[in-house]
Amino acid sequence: MLATISASVLAGITGHRVAVEVHVASGLPTFTVVGLPDAACREARDRVRAALLSSGVLWPPGRITVNLAPSGIRKEGSGLDLAIAIGVLVADKQLSAEVVADMAFLAELGLDGRLRGVPGVLPQIRCLKSTAVVVAPESAAEAALANGPLVRSPATLEELVLALRGDKPWPDPTSVPSSTAIEAVADLADVRGQHLARMGLEVSAAGGHHLLMIGPPGAGKTMLARRLTGLLPALDETTAIETTMVHSAAGLDLPSGGLIRLAPWQAPHHSASMIALVGGGSRALRPGAISCAHGGVLFLDEMGEFAPQALDALRQPLEEGVIRVNRATAATSFPARFLLVGAMNPCPCGELGQPGMCRCTPMARLRYARRLSGPLLDRFDLRIHVGRPEVSDLFDTKPGESTAQVRHRVDQARAAARQRGVSANSELADDALEECAPLDPDAKNLFTKAIADGRLTARGFQRVRRVALTIADLAGQSPPLTSDNVAQALFMRTEPVTVAQDPVSLVHAR
Repeated sequence: MLATISASVLAGITGHRVAVEVHVASGLPTFTVVGLPDAACREARDRVRAALLSSGVLWPPGRITVNLAPSGIRKEGSGLDLAIAIGVLVADKQLSAEVVADMAFLAELGLDGRLRGVPGVLPQIRCLKSTAVVVAPESAAEAALANGPLVRSPATLEELVLALRGDKPWPDPTSVPSSTAIEAVADLADVRGQHLARMGLEVSAAGGHHLLMIGPPGAGKTMLARRLTGLLPALDETTAIETTMVHSAAGLDLPSGGLIRLAPWQAPHHSASMIALVGGGSRALRPGAISCAHGGVLFLDEMGEFAPQALDALRQPLEEGVIRVNRATAATSFPARFLLVGAMNPCPCGELGQPGMCRCTPMARLRYARRLSGPLLDRFDLRIHVGRPEVSDLFDTKPGESTAQVRHRVDQARAAARQRGVSANSELADDALEECAPLDPDAKNLFTKAIADGRLTARGFQRVRRVALTIADLAGQSPPLTSDNVAQALFMRTEPVTVAQDPVSLVHAR
């Protein structure tokens, strides 16, 4: 007999419907899976057989053939285990086809019949057209976010079979905890001194401007960066769904309520490859770190130690907010609208600018500086030198402004940006700047001199103009932009690392 069960598979962060066709016939006992299965799918025959026997149901003694349609899409992972098991029972007439006619099944099976969660449940359910879906209990909260089919989450295959037969009621739905609780984040009040860096952090959060911090070891660059997520607003509904889908597809932990509401934080190690950053892979296309940071912060510590090829791969998603991965057999797109924060030393030893301290040769400094190409540097709206804090600041018991105080100003600046039709000033189109950020005569003169001196490119001019608009929004000022706004924006972009004769300084002062 033939049975067809609804399920789905994941390609990138997109779900694709799969019809699991199971045929049971007389003959030598065999179990064959066709339809472009990967190794995990082919191994389902052993997991399904053990799970069925452990659940107290009979294993058909004949020839079993499983086809995963459509056959042109590669099937990866173990999420089809449950659909195959139900298909075997229906094809062997141990279950009625009518009771599963409008249901889908997404779960891995343990050898004892226990249902286990799989990555990417949310995007897989969103592509289904069934009225009910069966998932593992650990996936129930994520499955409920689809706002579509009725979610069933039995703990074991035995519970599922008894419920389908009508011998026992369906298990109670898994309770979904509230996702409104605010997670604890590091407070900006813990930072001592670093007034320029704190200002840069505030401007970055308010306008969505990419930030590069350059300074010696121990200056507090990582400490500052970790406090940026506390200044960012909560994710809107669309971004929260996209971010949750990316994290689910990547196999990352989700909050108890299922939906990611707070800005995510990603900090890959400097040894990460280009694929680890942008996503992809030879077979399974998985999101990279930049997609996992969608809606939040991508922090690259020790940025000068990353491979130049990996860093340059960030240029396109920084502009477009999406990364397109193309392979010979598949292609997909991942959302990648994030706030890039980089931290690096001024030279390999980190002591450049300290008299008698730097041990690096001029060539070593130049080689280190060239890790960041000019086009990538030009995409950093803010480049700030972070020096070691003064001794008086370290022993000052009076705390600085807290995260809550700074976030209040950030929220006001974001509200001004929303009135312009964008979520942050960094998203303003070039033609909109003429209307939203006009310049007074003194501000124009400052820009003219900076461009004539070669400190700004045409793209850099527009970026500095957006930063100046953010500074005005934080101060509660209305356009036109003044020379003070532009001077502050230029200072936070062209702050030199050290004296101009150092080659690394020439690169970073562009």
